[in-house]
Amino acid sequence: MMSVNLFVMTHKPFKPPKDPIYIPLHVGRCNSKDLGFLGDDTNDSISSLNPYFCELTGMYWIWKNYLNADYIGICHYRRYLIDENGSIFTKSQLEKLLTDYDMITTKLLTLTCSYYQGFGENHHVKDLDTTKEVLKEKYPEYINTFETLVHGPHTYFGNIFVTSKEQYSSYCSWLFDILFEVQKRTDFTGYNGYQKRLFGFLSEFLQTVWIYYHNLNVYECKVGMVGEKYETKQLKKHLADFFSKRDYNGAKEYFLNDYQKRPDVLMEASDVTGELRLCMQIISTCSFEEDYYHWCILDAINDYDCLIQHFHLLNTAVLHFLAKKPLEKDFEFFRQNQNITKVSVDIAVTLYCKNPAIQKEVSQNIYPLLSKRTS
Repeated sequence: MMSVNLFVMTHKPFKPPKDPIYIPLHVGRCNSKDLGFLGDDTNDSISSLNPYFCELTGMYWIWKNYLNADYIGICHYRRYLIDENGSIFTKSQLEKLLTDYDMITTKLLTLTCSYYQGFGENHHVKDLDTTKEVLKEKYPEYINTFETLVHGPHTYFGNIFVTSKEQYSSYCSWLFDILFEVQKRTDFTGYNGYQKRLFGFLSEFLQTVWIYYHNLNVYECKVGMVGEKYETKQLKKHLADFFSKRDYNGAKEYFLNDYQKRPDVLMEASDVTGELRLCMQIISTCSFEEDYYHWCILDAINDYDCLIQHFHLLNTAVLHFLAKKPLEKDFEFFRQNQNITKVSVDIAVTLYCKNPAIQKEVSQNIYPLLSKRTS
C-alpha cells in the first residue's frame, strides 16, 4: 500500500483538515511567531528566504528533510485540490489516481494574453529574461519548451500538486538550481513586497515547463478555496472602521496603500466574496455623491455589512435592467429605498456595461423610480 503526505503550507493560524494525510507546515517560521505546526526552519532549510520564495521554503524543506512517503503533495491553508464533488481528496482517491497519472495538479489556466505579457503587468519581465538565460546555460534542452510556453497563454498555478517522491526530488533539484542562480543575478531595488515574492511566481511557470518537457500524464482538477486570506480580513476590518466614521477618503487612501503593496488583493483568490470590489464602488459612489449632493450614502448607512448588502442589491437590480429582465422586486428596491442616487445608479451601470448608449438608456429607465430627495 502506497503512503501519501500532503503538506499544507501556511503562514497564518488555521484549522487543518482532519484527514491525517494533510500535514500543516509553517513556512517562513524562522521569521515569525511559532504557530504550533511543523516548521520549515530545521536542519537543511531556507526558511529565512520566505519573503522571496513563499511556499517554496516549505517545498525545499520537504525535499531535503522529509521524503518519507511514496507520494508527496503541496497545497495551501486556503487552497486545496478538490474532487468532482467539491471535496478535498482522500488517501484512497489519490492512490487510485496516482496509479494512472504522473502528477495531480490544478486546471491549466488559459490567459487572455501571453504569459510573458501577463507576468509584466505586476512583475518585472527582466526576471523572466534572467530565468531564460539561466535555463539556457544550465539546462539548454528545456529552452524550446520555455520559449513556446512563455509566449503562449497557458500555465499551471499555485504550486499545488501531488506526485511521486522520485518525481518531486528530481523536480526540486532542477527548480532550485535554477532559482538560486536567478536570485544571484536579481537586483530587488524598488521592488514592493508583492514583487519580492518573485520565486514563488517564477516556480509556477517553471512547473508548467517541467510538465510539458517531460510530457507528464497529468490529472487536472479544480482548486477549492477555504475562507479568506488573513490579510483580506484585516483590510475589510479597517475599511469597515473608516465607513463607520463616514471617512471614505481615509478608506480610499488606506485601500490604495494596501493595493500598492499587494496588487493581488483584488484577484478572485484573495477577494473570494467580491466585497473588496464593492468597497471600491462604495468609496467611488461616496466621492461623487458628496460633490453632487453634499451628501453620501454613509450619512444613511455606515455599517459595513449593511453597506455590502445595499450595493449587492443595487448591482443585482442594475444587472437585471441591463438584461432587460427586471423583476418586480427590482422596481420595489428602487422605489422604496430613499438612499439610491442617480450617481450611484450611473456608477453601477458603468461597472457592468461599457457601451455609452446602453448605459444612458438603462439609467434613464431607472431614474424615474428614485426618490426625489436624492435623485
